[in-house]
Amino acid sequence: MSDTPYQPEITIDRSSGLPLYAQIAEALGALILEGELAPGTRIEDEVSMAKRLQVSRPTARQALQSLADRGLVSRRRGAGTVVASPHVRRPMELSSLLSDLTAAGHKVSTELLEYTTHPASEEEAARLEVAPGTEVTHVRRLRSADGEPIALMDNLLPASTAPAREELEQAGLYDLLRARGITPATAKQVIGARNATAKEADALDERRRAALLTAKRTTYDATGRVIEYGDHIYRASRYSFETSLFTG
Repeated sequence: MSDTPYQPEITIDRSSGLPLYAQIAEALGALILEGELAPGTRIEDEVSMAKRLQVSRPTARQALQSLADRGLVSRRRGAGTVVASPHVRRPMELSSLLSDLTAAGHKVSTELLEYTTHPASEEEAARLEVAPGTEVTHVRRLRSADGEPIALMDNLLPASTAPAREELEQAGLYDLLRARGITPATAKQVIGARNATAKEADALDERRRAALLTAKRTTYDATGRVIEYGDHIYRASRYSFETSLFTG
């Protein structure tokens, strides 16, 4: 891929009632959505764009930020404005994120950020429906799709059934549990939303206080035993849940 930033050929109608920044954003957005600009393509900076298109720098900045707000580009200090990977849509099913992303054709990678085993606190014991002091394992992973961070995932499991840290870097949690004879059967899940903390935004390559989707899930086997508790956050700019509804 060329190191030269892409310079869009945009015709601006100064007599139009549509603001100049919106005209620029619409033209660039159409190129991205139509696949003319591949993910990872670097777009010229606002200074260059403003000079070339003969608009003010705030106008160029607003156009690029408008695209970022729609999730079509990512803007990072030092990296500039880059065309983002396609939005990830995930069905609301009892499956692992790794399996869903792989099945959808995304190139997936996992970074294990934390792996600790310790006696369960009262809150942790309640999550897993075990006695306080029972050995539990806490895992935190950063999952990326097509080179972009998508989710931060915290999972709590009984230490006796938790996969090894090396395994979790290579495979999905549910697949590893199944290999141990532990089959996820049902789950209770709560979907929500909130703003990212500074630390979360940094890990997910987002701006501070960016919108996040949250999912808290307790998973059970066929006997009703809790096999894991997950507390996950997802970039709302890159990720969404899908569900089917039926009349009763």
